[in-house]
Amino acid sequence: MTDITSLVNNQLGIKLTAQQISAFETYEKVLLEWNEKFNLTAIRDVEGIRVKHFLDSLTCIKEIKSTPPNHLIDIGTGAGFPGIPLKLLFPAMQLTLVESVGKKAGFCKYVIERLELDNAEVLTMRAEEIGQIARYREKYDWAVARAVASLPILLEFLLPLVRIGGGVLAQKGESAHAEAQLAEKASQLLGGKLQHISQLTLPGVAEEHFLVVYKKIASTPSKYPRRVGIPAKMPL
Repeated sequence: MTDITSLVNNQLGIKLTAQQISAFETYEKVLLEWNEKFNLTAIRDVEGIRVKHFLDSLTCIKEIKSTPPNHLIDIGTGAGFPGIPLKLLFPAMQLTLVESVGKKAGFCKYVIERLELDNAEVLTMRAEEIGQIARYREKYDWAVARAVASLPILLEFLLPLVRIGGGVLAQKGESAHAEAQLAEKASQLLGGKLQHISQLTLPGVAEEHFLVVYKKIASTPSKYPRRVGIPAKMPL
C-alpha cells in the first residue's frame, strides 16, 4: 500500500512536511471512522482514500500553483474534497467550503477543528444562494468543484464567485470535452473564458481524469446565479 507521502512526491513532485503528513493521517483516520456511521463517501478503503480523494484533490495544484490563491471556494465539497487537502498545502489560504447536506458539512467543520485549520469556514447552503450574497460574490481567486454538476450548470455556480482575473477549476471525467462544448454559451454569459483542459492519470485508476480551467474576464451579470434549482432545470 502506498503512503500519501510517496504518492504526492512521485505524482506531483511535492515533499510534504511532517505537519502535513500528520494532518493527512488524521484526516484519513477520521474519514474512515465517520464513514462507518454516515454515508460520507462511497470510497471506504485506505488506498482509495489516498489516491481517489487526497491525491486527486491535490492534482489541482498543477493549475493553481503558478498563482497560489489567497481566497479559494469549494462548491459541493462533500467530505472536504478538494478544498481541505489544498488548504493543507496552502495553509495561509482563506478557504470557504460549501455543502448543502448537513451531515457532510458537519464532518467538514469537525475536520477543520480537529486539524486546527485557521481561516477556513463551512457554509451549509446551496451554491445559488452563496452567489447572490455580496460577501462572497466575485471575491475569490479560485472557485473549484469536483463531481458536482455538468459544466453548463456548474459555471453558473462558480463564475459569480470569482473576481475578474481569477479562475474556475472543475475536476471532470471522460465527459470533460463534451461538457466544455455545451458550456460555451454559459461561459460567455457569465464572464468566463475556457483556458484549457488538461488530462491526468492517477495510479491504479483506469477512469480518465481532466482539469477544466476557465478564466474570469468580465463581471457576471447580477441576475446570475438564478434562484435555487433553476440552473439544473434550465441550463444556460
